[in-house]
Amino acid sequence: MTDRLVVITGISGFIAKHCAVELLGRGYAVRGTVRSMAKADEVRASLAKHCDTAKLSFAVADLLSDAGWGDAMAGATGVLHVASPFPAGEPKNPDELLKPAVEGTLRVLRAAVAAGVSRFVQTSSVAAILGGHRGTRTRPFDETDWTDLEQPGVTTYYRSKTLAEKAARDFVQTQGGTLHFSTVNPGLVLGPVLDRDIGTSAEVVRMFLRGKYPGTPRLHFAVVDVRDVAKMHRLALETSEPGGGRYLAVSETARFLEIARAIRASLGATARKVPTRELPDFLVRLVALFDPAARMILPDLGCEFTMDTTNTRRALRIEFIPLRESAPAMASSLVDLGLV
Repeated sequence: MTDRLVVITGISGFIAKHCAVELLGRGYAVRGTVRSMAKADEVRASLAKHCDTAKLSFAVADLLSDAGWGDAMAGATGVLHVASPFPAGEPKNPDELLKPAVEGTLRVLRAAVAAGVSRFVQTSSVAAILGGHRGTRTRPFDETDWTDLEQPGVTTYYRSKTLAEKAARDFVQTQGGTLHFSTVNPGLVLGPVLDRDIGTSAEVVRMFLRGKYPGTPRLHFAVVDVRDVAKMHRLALETSEPGGGRYLAVSETARFLEIARAIRASLGATARKVPTRELPDFLVRLVALFDPAARMILPDLGCEFTMDTTNTRRALRIEFIPLRESAPAMASSLVDLGLV
């Protein structure tokens, strides 16, 4: 057990709350950042249903402002920088994503270095790996790959995650001193939601359960369970591996339809409205003419790929929860919370 203090940025988010449960359950003290202290009581109440929150505290800080970050970092030995926006559609103004992703990451890093923090884990994404390559690759993607920002069709979200991770790695190399830095790069995050404040992936599963989609687009995803993502953040804090690690949070790759099928197979009649077929591409392109969310996925229609997580599993000594468990776990939690 440990009393080491770890800062979790954006603690009200899906992944961040699971990271808090993971760390608090292991004896860490956790300080979560929120943009308004009004959010703190809600987060504490949610986490209290899953772990002891005696060592949980909060600090007010915003990715777009320097205010509060010095106080947030005071006395901390580690940082999990999880905060980053995830859009439901392509934003009209790219800076809505790019500024908090890139400038916010550098702001948190500067505050961490100034406070003498020794370990820093950034939540990146497979979006920093896959973009600009799909449909042209035959070998699996691994931690050495980067999104090609020069290719057409790279969305603002992919751009934001790529630029934020590259900016962080450049900063650490030139100004990080002895800071031990690593990233966790999740795919589509499934697994149980902890409360009624759900994110984009859970909203899609909820729409499945409500029968809002007649079918699934021909999309291929790298998927992972949120409990593994949280565990990987802790392991990255604790690892004896050298700094600079890039850890792929991916249990497997799967078609969107396979996610739906896993939910139907596990939940039975509760999942009777979940789609059972794939939509033809022309129909998705038609919908995209007036649906921003559909427009975001057009570059990836029909593109299949694989990912090699050998190095991650070796370095962190982790084996992943499979899709057949993670997808139903998310669906079941939504049903239990009365969100369907």
